[in-house]
Amino acid sequence: MSPLLPPVDPSVTAQLVAALTPRLRKRLDAGVAKLAGRPVARDGDIVRLAVDDDTDLELHAPGGVVTTAEAIRCGCLLAPDCLHRAAAASAAPVAEIPDPVAGEPSLTKAPRTAPPTSVPVTTSPATAGSAADDAPAGAVDPAPESATPAQRTAAAALHDAAAAVLEAGADGAGAVLQAELLRAAHTARLAGLPRAAGRAVAVVTALRAARDADPAHRLGDLTTALRDVLLLAHRLPEAAGPELAGLRGRVRQPYTPDGSLRLYGLFAEPVLTSTGYAGTVTWTADAAGRLYTVPDVAPGGAARAAGSADRAVRIGDTSLTHRELSRAGLAVSGATVSPTGRLGAGAGVRAVRAPGASWRAEPLDRLWAVPVAEQIARALASDLDVPKAQDTGLAGDTGDTSDGSTQPTAQDGRDGRDLLFLDVTLIGTVREAAGECLLADCDGLTVRLAAAHDDPALPDRENLRLLALLAHGRGPGTRLRVVARLTPAPLPRAVLLAASHPTDPDTHVDLGLDRLRRADLPAEPTAGTSVGAGDARPAPTVQPATASDEAPVHLLRRRVHQAASGGRRVLAFPGSKESEAARLRRYGLGTAGALLTALHATAAERARDPFGRLLPADTGRFATAWLGAAVYTEEVDRALCAAAWGASSPGLDSR
Repeated sequence: MSPLLPPVDPSVTAQLVAALTPRLRKRLDAGVAKLAGRPVARDGDIVRLAVDDDTDLELHAPGGVVTTAEAIRCGCLLAPDCLHRAAAASAAPVAEIPDPVAGEPSLTKAPRTAPPTSVPVTTSPATAGSAADDAPAGAVDPAPESATPAQRTAAAALHDAAAAVLEAGADGAGAVLQAELLRAAHTARLAGLPRAAGRAVAVVTALRAARDADPAHRLGDLTTALRDVLLLAHRLPEAAGPELAGLRGRVRQPYTPDGSLRLYGLFAEPVLTSTGYAGTVTWTADAAGRLYTVPDVAPGGAARAAGSADRAVRIGDTSLTHRELSRAGLAVSGATVSPTGRLGAGAGVRAVRAPGASWRAEPLDRLWAVPVAEQIARALASDLDVPKAQDTGLAGDTGDTSDGSTQPTAQDGRDGRDLLFLDVTLIGTVREAAGECLLADCDGLTVRLAAAHDDPALPDRENLRLLALLAHGRGPGTRLRVVARLTPAPLPRAVLLAASHPTDPDTHVDLGLDRLRRADLPAEPTAGTSVGAGDARPAPTVQPATASDEAPVHLLRRRVHQAASGGRRVLAFPGSKESEAARLRRYGLGTAGALLTALHATAAERARDPFGRLLPADTGRFATAWLGAAVYTEEVDRALCAAAWGASSPGLDSR
């Protein structure tokens, strides 16, 4: 996937690949690889790609997005039936386009300039006129709404396309399989299933990152997105009522009047997604402790994520930047707020700068007064209530504008429920596969605090190294107040977003936007005393976390990840299948052992015709077995995470 090319609508990629002859389809992956290193030039809304010394390919992207197949033009002799157009569409990022009008028959949509995403859970407009709405007046118990025939058909197409991707794995899921999944995603959008469509696009994005050896690729992200698509496709046909509304999802959030608000800046964090969006989200809180967000997210890369912090917030006539708002306050009149806490910017909204508050003063101090176990239970429950977003926890919706229309933006769809407000004492560092992370004591628990972003354009990793000096060279025992985001894991773990200043506890540092200097660190402290908390306490005697035996469920999780990466064949090879299943049963994980046995059995299962020739594998049975194993490991991981933090484990989700 080339970030230099403009995003292309999923339906355009699917249309161009479907138009190729079988011979050209076999050459599509090679064509994509050839275009990856070719020079790209931008002239306004036109992006030119040099296919070779004599041929140029143009992508017309009004509004930054290629929305029609005719907008990709090639100068070769075989155009428009050449391979180059489909290869360029397959190499470009996948655009996020708003839902078309329900019932639109054409695969190619009319040009649209807005690229929002989907997520909040509620009824889609495409299903207006449901059975519940048509019930006669005075009916006591109307029949619950069920999926429409078009939605069932779209769910089946999504299941087949995702099962084919799982059959091949990331290594074998080339541009043709990706295009089939994009076509299924487009069909799902037309049928009013934005949540499933968004997760299907996330699978394609993760596949391209894996095949391009993108350093930002995470196998866990691909596994999660693929599991979500299969689970949604499996449950949608039989769902009804509120469950169906949750599975469908929605694109746009309603904004409701919320009167006058007095907000206090909490912190700001950079946003950098794999789908080509970047910016800043500033978190604020009111006097009651409810969180509100002010986002500025648009197409761009790491440079925009770092630079947008110094742009003025788009609320009223205030000249506050995001960096300033995270430390100041805001008085808003005529406020409009979405269900996830996003502040609208409509014509009637007025905002002026107001004094802020320290983290250690009211009303912000009450966020840290919530017991840690209660915060963990809230964060884990947010995974059950809110659909996963396209990238790194982000979810899009549309915000109010001054003319009464809507414009796309992006924010954290979990409305802050996965944020942790912790008082910690640094005790050391530990090296992991993804890099070094801090060890800190939090109410007697040894917590691992990792960097939120690894991109060198953002200061997260550098700031983490400087904070590590507080745990080593400048003496352990430094006390900090931090904001982190929970990372579900068998050990207490979170990613750092902001922290109190090491030498001034009344100010804070946004670790993804502000760069700490060595001069910001305290002088060599007296041994056994704490630094930066405003008092002097003995450092706690907490032993750093050491490598311990993993929970046996990792045996099943590893096979789930292997299938997503290498496909069905990697699990069909002979190996220590029975010994792994027997080990799971010895530890009392009989269900895990049965799921692992079924996964290997369906992977190796191949029938033969009367002449002894192998028949095609049953991708549906393997996908069902893999989905059961993936859902089981997710639930066990959630339970292990709750146990590690000493919190109550939420029940099985309703998906």
